[in-house]
Amino acid sequence: MRLVFAGTPEFARVALERLHAAGFEIALVLTQPDRPAGRGMKLQASPVKQFATQQGIAVAQPRSLRLDGKYPEDARAAQQAIEAAHADVMIVAAYGLILPQWVLDAPRLGCLNIHASLLPRWRGAAPIHRAIEAGDNETGVTIMQMDAGLDTGDMLLEERVPISDNDTTGVLHDRLATLGGRLIVEALELAACGGFQPVRQPEQGVTYAHKIEKAEAAIDWSQPADVIARRIRAFDPFPGATGLLAGELIKIWAAQPVASSASEAPGQILAVQGGGFDVQCGRGALHVTQVQRPGGKRLAVADFLRGFELKPGMAFERTGEASA
Repeated sequence: MRLVFAGTPEFARVALERLHAAGFEIALVLTQPDRPAGRGMKLQASPVKQFATQQGIAVAQPRSLRLDGKYPEDARAAQQAIEAAHADVMIVAAYGLILPQWVLDAPRLGCLNIHASLLPRWRGAAPIHRAIEAGDNETGVTIMQMDAGLDTGDMLLEERVPISDNDTTGVLHDRLATLGGRLIVEALELAACGGFQPVRQPEQGVTYAHKIEKAEAAIDWSQPADVIARRIRAFDPFPGATGLLAGELIKIWAAQPVASSASEAPGQILAVQGGGFDVQCGRGALHVTQVQRPGGKRLAVADFLRGFELKPGMAFERTGEASA
C-alpha cells in the first residue's frame, strides 16, 4: 500500500519507523514546522522529520491545512503534494494540525489515526497524561478511521495495556508508542485484504484529555496525597510538578502517598530522612524521593539534602510560579 504519514513527536516517529521497516511505500511525510528548542533555542526538526530525512522520504511542513485559513499558500502546497502522492491511506499520529475534510477525503481509504487511549475515553491532546492523573487502571491504543470530529471516528483495532502504580507518562508513552507501531501495521494488513470491521464508538464514557499546561505544574498540597502522587507521575517528563520551598522552586519527580495522622497544615515537612522527606497533604502525606532544584539535575533526596538544609517544620508555600 502507498501511504502518506502525518505526525510530529517521538510517538509518531516510532510508528513511521515500524511502517518503513514493514515495507510500506511512504510517498510523503507531513510534520510540524521546525521549532526553537534547547538552551540556544535553535530551530530543531521534529523526530518524524529527522527519520524521514534519513530515509530519503519527501517531507512537507505546512503551518496549516485550511485552504481558507491564515496560511492558505501552505495549505495549497500541501494539497498539491498530497494529491501527487496518490496514497491509498494516510496514517496520522500526534500530528498537531486539524485535518479539514479535503484531507480526510484525499486518500482512497481515508485517514487512520493511532490514538493512545481506549476510545471514547480520553479523546484529545493528552490521553496518556490524563489517564495516569485520573488513576485509570488501564489504557491502550485505538486505531481509528478519522472523521471530522475530535477523535470520534469508528474504531478498527484496539489493544489494552495495564497502568502500574509506578508508571510515569514517559514510561507509559514508550510502551504505547511501540504498541501503536505494531497495531498500525496490523491494521494496514487487514485493510489490504478487506478485513476491517469498523465499530462505532459508544456514546457512554466519553472524556476529553485537555492539553497539558505549564500552569498545572504547581502542587496544591491541600489535595489528597494519592491525587498529588498521580499528578507527579502524569507530569513526568512535562511539565513536572513544582512546589516553592525556602524561596526555591523545587520540582518533585518521585513520591509515594503514605498514611499520616499529623494535624499540621498541608505543605509542611513532617520528617526528613536520608532517603526522602514527608510532606503533609490535605489527606495523608507524601513521601518524596526524587527532586530537582532550578538549573540542576534530578537528584535522589539523599543527594539533594547534602546541599539543601531541610528540617521538619519547614513548609512549601501555598502559591508559586508554575515553571522552573
